[in-house]
Amino acid sequence: MKRLEVFDPAMCCSTGVCGPQVDPVLVRFAADVKWLQEQGAEVRRFNLSQSPAAFVENEKVKQALTEKGEAALPFLLVDGRVLASGHYPERDQLIEALGVKSGESSLFSPAVAELVAIGAAITVNCEPCLKYHYREAQRLGVSKTDMARAVKMAASVKDSPHQAILRLADKLTGAGLSNPAAASDPCCGDQASTDKPSGASGDAQYPPYRNELR
Repeated sequence: MKRLEVFDPAMCCSTGVCGPQVDPVLVRFAADVKWLQEQGAEVRRFNLSQSPAAFVENEKVKQALTEKGEAALPFLLVDGRVLASGHYPERDQLIEALGVKSGESSLFSPAVAELVAIGAAITVNCEPCLKYHYREAQRLGVSKTDMARAVKMAASVKDSPHQAILRLADKLTGAGLSNPAAASDPCCGDQASTDKPSGASGDAQYPPYRNELR
């Protein structure tokens, strides 16, 4: 497989994905690089602040810096041929240039993984988990709006079986504990579980419990 060389501008770390304000382009490119490596591609990155010698030793990079200065960075080479200068290419362009067989496309990016983890933390009531994955999501550039959506979805999933059992209790005892608003916005197919089957009577739906409580 072909080799990708990335000559990055001066950054605080090898990927630039650090600090309180992270450039979403760097987040996206870091995820693309990781994905390429998982597909077996050889990727080498050089940071101007950490590996300045690499920029001098490569003639094409040296020439680009002479002509354009740091505006030439990032500078990307594929087997010695210029792929991009001054910007990070999209994944599709990287795939085509490296000849990577992408297979099925995946939406499960690192950012999506953190949103899933935030939702899981809500469902299991894990405060340390929520704090950790909140910070990781921030680091990846996930917006608070998207995190809030993940939290609301998780809370809805978590509350669904609780509301279902309360509705059953209401039907059996008349306690009036269920939340009508939750019933009007079913989650996870919960409405289907509370609807009576076609041709079925109320007694047939919950025979053991109703008989015990009469």
